[in-house]
Amino acid sequence: MKVVIQRVLNASVVVDQNIVGKINNGFLVLLGIANDDTEEKVTKMVKKIVNLRIFNDENDKMNLNIKQVNGEILVVSQFTLYADCSGGNRPSFALAGNPELANKLYEFFVSECKKEGIKTEHGIFGAHMKVDLINNGPVTILLES
Repeated sequence: MKVVIQRVLNASVVVDQNIVGKINNGFLVLLGIANDDTEEKVTKMVKKIVNLRIFNDENDKMNLNIKQVNGEILVVSQFTLYADCSGGNRPSFALAGNPELANKLYEFFVSECKKEGIKTEHGIFGAHMKVDLINNGPVTILLES
C-alpha cells in the first residue's frame, strides 16, 4: 500500500461535474493498493494516519494529530502511485492491485477512517476524478506498508 497524505485547508473531488466528496481542514489521502495488501495492513495504516502529529500546536510546532484539530479526511483511490517507469517512458501499472481487491480495500479504508470518529469523504473508485485542494504548509507525507 502506498499513501500520499496532504495536509489541506480544504479539498474536493468532482466526478462528471458533480462534487462527490468535500472536506475542510484535514487530510487529502491518495491511496494506492497492491495485490499483497490486506485488511490488517489497511487497519494499521489508518491507525498510523490518524495518529500522525503533523498539525501545528499553540507554539507553531507539528505536534497535534487530526483528531485533536477536529480534522476531516478525503480519500481518493490512486493506482498510479504504483507507476513503474524503469522500463521506458510509458509507465507500467503491473504492481497495482487488481481492481476487485483494490476497490474492496479502498472501501474498507474509508470505513476504518469513519470508525476512528473522523468525518471521511471519498471519491468514486475507478472514475475519472478532478481533485481540487489547498495544501496547508505545504505538508505532504508518503507512507508505505
